Amino acid sequence: MTDKPRTVLFGFHALSARLKIAPTSIETILVDPSRRDHRMRSLLARATEAGVKVVETEALQLDRLARTDRHQGVVARVEALKPQHSLDDLLDEVQARGEKPLLLVLDGVTDPHNLGACLRVADGAGAHAVLAPRDHAVGVNATVAKVASGAAESVPYLMVTNLARTLGELKERDIVCVGTSDQAEGSLYQLPAGELAGPVAWVLGAEGKGLRQLTAKTCDRLVSIPMRGAVESLNVSVAAGVCLYESLRQRG
Repeated sequence: MTDKPRTVLFGFHALSARLKIAPTSIETILVDPSRRDHRMRSLLARATEAGVKVVETEALQLDRLARTDRHQGVVARVEALKPQHSLDDLLDEVQARGEKPLLLVLDGVTDPHNLGACLRVADGAGAHAVLAPRDHAVGVNATVAKVASGAAESVPYLMVTNLARTLGELKERDIVCVGTSDQAEGSLYQLPAGELAGPVAWVLGAEGKGLRQLTAKTCDRLVSIPMRGAVESLNVSVAAGVCLYESLRQRG
Protein backbone atom coordinates (compact mmCIF):
# COMPACT_ATOMS: atom_id res chain seq x y z
CA MET A 1 0.00 0.00 0.00
CA THR A 2 1.13 3.54 -0.77
CA ASP A 3 0.41 6.82 0.97
CA LYS A 4 -2.71 7.42 -1.12
CA PRO A 5 -5.82 8.76 0.68
CA ARG A 6 -7.76 6.02 2.45
CA THR A 7 -11.46 5.52 2.96
CA VAL A 8 -13.87 2.88 4.21
CA LEU A 9 -16.16 0.59 2.25
CA PHE A 10 -18.81 -1.66 3.72
CA GLY A 11 -21.42 -4.13 2.52
CA PHE A 12 -21.12 -7.18 0.29
CA HIS A 13 -21.88 -5.54 -3.06
CA ALA A 14 -19.41 -2.69 -2.60
CA LEU A 15 -16.60 -4.96 -1.42
CA SER A 16 -17.25 -7.62 -4.05
CA ALA A 17 -16.99 -4.96 -6.75
CA ARG A 18 -13.73 -3.61 -5.29
CA LEU A 19 -12.26 -7.13 -5.07
CA LYS A 20 -13.10 -7.60 -8.73
CA ILE A 21 -11.91 -4.23 -10.02
CA ALA A 22 -8.99 -3.22 -7.76
CA PRO A 23 -8.10 -5.85 -5.13
CA THR A 24 -4.66 -4.35 -4.48
CA SER A 25 -6.33 -1.16 -3.23
CA ILE A 26 -7.82 -3.04 -0.25
CA GLU A 27 -5.71 -2.73 2.89
CA THR A 28 -7.74 -4.91 5.29
CA ILE A 29 -11.16 -6.51 5.37
CA LEU A 30 -12.73 -6.59 8.83
CA VAL A 31 -15.49 -9.13 9.41
CA ASP A 32 -17.94 -10.06 12.13
CA PRO A 33 -16.92 -13.60 13.22
CA SER A 34 -20.53 -14.45 14.11
CA ARG A 35 -21.57 -14.26 10.47
CA ARG A 36 -20.62 -17.35 8.49
CA ASP A 37 -23.37 -17.69 5.89
CA HIS A 38 -22.84 -18.36 2.18
CA ARG A 39 -22.35 -14.67 1.26
CA MET A 40 -19.65 -14.25 3.88
CA ARG A 41 -17.88 -17.48 2.95
CA SER A 42 -17.94 -16.50 -0.72
CA LEU A 43 -16.52 -13.04 -0.01
CA LEU A 44 -13.78 -14.44 2.21
CA ALA A 45 -12.84 -16.97 -0.46
CA ARG A 46 -12.42 -14.16 -3.02
CA ALA A 47 -10.40 -12.13 -0.53
CA THR A 48 -8.10 -15.09 0.16
CA GLU A 49 -7.66 -15.69 -3.56
CA ALA A 50 -6.72 -12.02 -4.03
CA GLY A 51 -4.28 -12.12 -1.10
CA VAL A 52 -6.21 -9.56 0.94
CA LYS A 53 -5.74 -9.52 4.71
CA VAL A 54 -8.88 -10.44 6.70
CA VAL A 55 -9.30 -9.64 10.41
CA GLU A 56 -12.15 -10.72 12.68
CA THR A 57 -13.54 -7.72 14.56
CA GLU A 58 -16.35 -7.14 17.04
CA ALA A 59 -19.61 -5.79 15.66
CA LEU A 60 -19.37 -2.57 17.70
CA GLN A 61 -16.00 -1.78 16.16
CA LEU A 62 -17.45 -2.37 12.70
CA ASP A 63 -20.29 0.01 13.59
CA ARG A 64 -17.77 2.69 14.55
CA LEU A 65 -15.70 2.27 11.41
CA ALA A 66 -18.70 2.27 9.06
CA ARG A 67 -20.56 4.90 11.13
CA THR A 68 -23.64 2.75 10.75
CA ASP A 69 -24.82 -0.68 11.83
CA ARG A 70 -25.96 -1.51 8.28
CA HIS A 71 -22.60 -2.87 7.15
CA GLN A 72 -23.73 -6.53 6.86
CA GLY A 73 -20.82 -7.63 9.04
CA VAL A 74 -18.07 -6.63 6.61
CA VAL A 75 -16.03 -3.40 6.48
CA ALA A 76 -12.79 -2.65 4.65
CA ARG A 77 -10.07 -0.03 4.79
CA VAL A 78 -9.22 0.84 1.19
CA GLU A 79 -7.34 3.31 -0.94
CA ALA A 80 -9.57 6.00 -2.41
CA LEU A 81 -9.55 5.36 -6.14
CA LYS A 82 -8.94 8.30 -8.41
CA PRO A 83 -11.18 8.75 -11.49
CA GLN A 84 -9.84 6.61 -14.30
CA HIS A 85 -10.82 9.11 -16.97
CA SER A 86 -11.14 12.75 -17.68
CA LEU A 87 -14.46 13.49 -19.38
CA ASP A 88 -12.75 14.11 -22.72
CA ASP A 89 -10.80 10.84 -22.52
CA LEU A 90 -13.92 8.91 -21.59
CA LEU A 91 -15.95 10.34 -24.46
CA ASP A 92 -13.10 9.75 -26.91
CA GLU A 93 -13.02 6.07 -25.85
CA VAL A 94 -16.79 5.71 -26.10
CA GLN A 95 -16.95 7.23 -29.55
CA ALA A 96 -13.88 5.28 -30.72
CA ARG A 97 -15.81 2.10 -29.90
CA GLY A 98 -18.63 3.32 -32.11
CA GLU A 99 -20.98 3.76 -29.15
CA LYS A 100 -23.40 6.63 -28.59
CA PRO A 101 -22.68 8.38 -25.28
CA LEU A 102 -25.34 8.04 -22.60
CA LEU A 103 -24.67 10.27 -19.59
CA LEU A 104 -26.47 11.20 -16.39
CA VAL A 105 -25.82 14.72 -15.10
CA LEU A 106 -26.88 15.54 -11.54
CA ASP A 107 -27.28 19.18 -10.55
CA GLY A 108 -27.34 19.76 -6.80
CA VAL A 109 -27.77 16.19 -5.55
CA THR A 110 -26.20 16.27 -2.09
CA ASP A 111 -27.81 13.26 -0.40
CA PRO A 112 -25.48 10.21 -0.46
CA HIS A 113 -28.39 7.77 -0.59
CA ASN A 114 -29.76 9.50 -3.70
CA LEU A 115 -26.35 9.53 -5.37
CA GLY A 116 -25.82 5.84 -4.59
CA ALA A 117 -29.20 4.96 -6.05
CA CYS A 118 -28.49 7.08 -9.16
CA LEU A 119 -25.18 5.30 -9.72
CA ARG A 120 -26.95 1.95 -9.44
CA VAL A 121 -29.57 3.01 -11.99
CA ALA A 122 -26.88 4.38 -14.30
CA ASP A 123 -25.00 1.09 -14.16
CA GLY A 124 -28.16 -0.88 -14.91
CA ALA A 125 -29.02 1.26 -17.92
CA GLY A 126 -25.49 1.15 -19.31
CA ALA A 127 -24.73 4.84 -18.85
CA HIS A 128 -21.12 5.69 -19.57
CA ALA A 129 -20.70 8.15 -16.68
CA VAL A 130 -22.42 10.27 -14.07
CA LEU A 131 -21.42 13.95 -13.89
CA ALA A 132 -21.91 16.46 -11.11
CA PRO A 133 -20.67 19.96 -10.21
CA ARG A 134 -17.83 20.01 -7.74
CA ASP A 135 -19.44 22.65 -5.48
CA HIS A 136 -23.05 21.44 -5.44
CA ALA A 137 -22.85 17.70 -4.99
CA VAL A 138 -21.88 14.90 -2.65
CA GLY A 139 -18.75 12.90 -3.36
CA VAL A 140 -18.51 9.12 -3.28
CA ASN A 141 -18.25 7.99 0.33
CA ALA A 142 -18.93 4.74 2.16
CA THR A 143 -22.68 5.33 2.27
CA VAL A 144 -22.80 6.07 -1.46
CA ALA A 145 -20.82 2.92 -2.22
CA LYS A 146 -23.10 0.79 -0.01
CA VAL A 147 -26.30 2.08 -1.62
CA ALA A 148 -24.82 1.82 -5.11
CA SER A 149 -24.34 -1.95 -4.61
CA GLY A 150 -21.09 -2.03 -6.59
CA ALA A 151 -21.96 0.64 -9.15
CA ALA A 152 -19.71 3.19 -7.44
CA GLU A 153 -16.82 1.01 -8.60
CA SER A 154 -18.09 0.43 -12.15
CA VAL A 155 -19.60 3.76 -13.25
CA PRO A 156 -17.25 6.75 -13.58
CA TYR A 157 -18.41 9.60 -11.36
CA LEU A 158 -16.85 12.81 -12.61
CA MET A 159 -17.10 16.09 -10.72
CA VAL A 160 -16.62 19.16 -12.91
CA THR A 161 -15.75 22.74 -12.01
CA ASN A 162 -18.40 24.48 -14.12
CA LEU A 163 -21.49 22.47 -15.02
CA ALA A 164 -22.90 24.91 -17.57
CA ARG A 165 -19.58 25.03 -19.41
CA THR A 166 -19.38 21.23 -19.36
CA LEU A 167 -22.85 20.97 -20.88
CA GLY A 168 -21.70 23.34 -23.60
CA GLU A 169 -18.74 21.07 -24.31
CA LEU A 170 -21.05 18.07 -24.53
CA LYS A 171 -23.21 19.92 -27.06
CA GLU A 172 -20.10 20.64 -29.15
CA ARG A 173 -19.72 16.85 -29.38
CA ASP A 174 -23.33 16.60 -30.67
CA ILE A 175 -24.54 15.15 -27.38
CA VAL A 176 -28.08 16.39 -26.81
CA CYS A 177 -28.57 17.73 -23.27
CA VAL A 178 -32.10 17.02 -22.08
CA GLY A 179 -33.13 18.44 -18.73
CA THR A 180 -36.14 17.50 -16.65
CA SER A 181 -38.45 20.15 -15.24
CA ASP A 182 -41.95 20.12 -13.82
CA GLN A 183 -42.55 23.37 -15.73
CA ALA A 184 -41.61 21.95 -19.15
CA GLU A 185 -44.37 22.20 -21.77
CA GLY A 186 -44.00 18.63 -23.06
CA SER A 187 -43.10 15.27 -21.54
CA LEU A 188 -40.22 13.03 -22.54
CA TYR A 189 -42.75 10.79 -24.31
CA GLN A 190 -43.76 13.65 -26.62
CA LEU A 191 -40.34 14.10 -28.18
CA PRO A 192 -39.95 13.00 -31.83
CA ALA A 193 -39.67 9.23 -32.17
CA GLY A 194 -36.10 8.03 -31.79
CA GLU A 195 -34.67 11.37 -30.64
CA LEU A 196 -33.53 9.93 -27.34
CA ALA A 197 -31.79 7.02 -29.08
CA GLY A 198 -28.82 9.18 -30.07
CA PRO A 199 -26.05 10.63 -27.91
CA VAL A 200 -27.84 12.00 -24.84
CA ALA A 201 -26.96 13.59 -21.52
CA TRP A 202 -29.91 13.51 -19.13
CA VAL A 203 -29.73 16.48 -16.74
CA LEU A 204 -31.61 16.13 -13.46
CA GLY A 205 -31.84 18.37 -10.41
CA ALA A 206 -32.28 17.55 -6.77
CA GLU A 207 -35.73 16.55 -5.56
CA GLY A 208 -37.74 19.63 -4.65
CA LYS A 209 -35.22 22.17 -5.95
CA GLY A 210 -34.93 20.99 -9.53
CA LEU A 211 -32.36 22.37 -11.94
CA ARG A 212 -30.61 25.62 -11.26
CA GLN A 213 -31.61 28.39 -13.66
CA LEU A 214 -28.34 28.51 -15.59
CA THR A 215 -28.24 24.72 -15.91
CA ALA A 216 -31.80 24.67 -17.27
CA LYS A 217 -31.02 27.46 -19.75
CA THR A 218 -27.96 25.57 -21.03
CA CYS A 219 -29.91 22.39 -21.85
CA ASP A 220 -30.99 21.86 -25.46
CA ARG A 221 -34.52 21.12 -24.29
CA LEU A 222 -36.53 20.54 -21.15
CA VAL A 223 -39.07 17.78 -20.66
CA SER A 224 -41.30 16.68 -17.84
CA ILE A 225 -42.09 13.23 -16.47
CA PRO A 226 -45.87 12.68 -16.45
CA MET A 227 -47.31 12.59 -12.94
CA ARG A 228 -50.82 11.12 -12.67
CA GLY A 229 -51.12 10.70 -8.90
CA ALA A 230 -51.17 12.92 -5.85
CA VAL A 231 -47.41 13.42 -5.45
CA GLU A 232 -45.79 16.29 -7.31
CA SER A 233 -42.41 14.78 -8.16
CA LEU A 234 -40.31 11.63 -8.15
CA ASN A 235 -37.17 10.90 -6.20
CA VAL A 236 -34.19 11.85 -8.38
CA SER A 237 -32.99 8.24 -8.67
CA VAL A 238 -36.44 7.09 -9.81
CA ALA A 239 -36.56 9.95 -12.33
CA ALA A 240 -33.09 8.97 -13.54
CA GLY A 241 -34.33 5.42 -14.08
CA VAL A 242 -37.34 6.62 -16.11
CA CYS A 243 -35.15 8.80 -18.34
CA LEU A 244 -32.19 6.48 -18.85
CA TYR A 245 -34.34 3.47 -19.57
CA GLU A 246 -36.40 5.42 -22.09
CA SER A 247 -33.14 6.07 -23.97
CA LEU A 248 -32.26 2.39 -23.61
CA ARG A 249 -35.68 1.40 -24.96
CA GLN A 250 -35.35 3.69 -27.98
CA ARG A 251 -31.89 2.29 -28.69
CA GLY A 252 -33.45 -1.14 -28.95
